[in-house]
Amino acid sequence: MARIAGVDLPKNKRIEIGLTYILGIGRSSSNRILGKLDIDPNKKTDDLSESEVNSIRQVIDNEYKVEGELRSEVSMNIKRLMDLGSYRGLRHRRSLPVHGQRTSTNARTRKGPKRAAVKKKGGAKKK
Repeated sequence: MARIAGVDLPKNKRIEIGLTYILGIGRSSSNRILGKLDIDPNKKTDDLSESEVNSIRQVIDNEYKVEGELRSEVSMNIKRLMDLGSYRGLRHRRSLPVHGQRTSTNARTRKGPKRAAVKKKGGAKKK
């Protein structure tokens, strides 16, 4: 089993798809890496030689921000926006949608499950 950037690549998948399991590498980055190293994208991850795995690992380490480094950069960017007090930072702080989506309906992923409406006791007053 190939292990690159701290991620175990799936065994029986094409290497083009297998590389996308690494955070920060998508299909286009995966194809670019394989094209640079002249590795067939249709090759299964099991069939890679140790030298091919090492060369992929080297390219990713030198040219791409992946996994922990990428996660920390993204969280630092969000923290910076929140510290500045920008509109986007305020939306992050209140855990509301950041990119202009409506919130009167929907936005449940970001806001969480609906809270039950609170009913007041007593009802109408008598004279």
